[in-house]
Amino acid sequence: MIENPLENKFHRTIVGLDEAGRGPMAGPLVVAGVVFPDGYTNPELDDSKRLSEKKRERLFAVIKQDAVWYDIEFVDEQTIDRKNIYRADQEAMFQIAKAAPADIVLTDAMPLDGLHKHVESIIKGDHKSISIAAASILAKVSRDHYMYHLDALYPQYGFAKHKGYPTKQHKEALRRFGVLPCHRRSYAPVKEQLEPRLF
Repeated sequence: MIENPLENKFHRTIVGLDEAGRGPMAGPLVVAGVVFPDGYTNPELDDSKRLSEKKRERLFAVIKQDAVWYDIEFVDEQTIDRKNIYRADQEAMFQIAKAAPADIVLTDAMPLDGLHKHVESIIKGDHKSISIAAASILAKVSRDHYMYHLDALYPQYGFAKHKGYPTKQHKEALRRFGVLPCHRRSYAPVKEQLEPRLF
């Protein structure tokens, strides 16, 4: 993992950042940051997409227990529509990184300009950095829990299954039942449903 040489070189504390939910057309974006003790290791931690849901759930508790500090932020659909998903993600990461008790910031390919800390934007960082991997798990599990909540409110949309992504099932539910407050109105499939139609 990339943390060890950075810790040895700079003798500083590291925060890893990642998000879940950039692609879905419903539900929030969730951004997380994790600071582990110096030299912390856990061979089970990896990119959340590489782990089963059962394993993510178990590691979710382990990360919160072992971390020196962590933060999980929800960015609502209105903010995503107003700022665009990239900017909303970047600004949430910036605020978490700013608040984190760490001098080095590792992100999964997200540049953070203007932050008065050493920032490294790492391609496939959620597989190369233990703290980014942990952040990806916190973000993914937190978002999944939220989507299960939406599924209980709106069972006909199938949120528990597709998690808000633009699947065939979700698009069909959108056409059949309409746009919900949790839908991102700037995303094309939702936008199309909101446009007036001439019959």
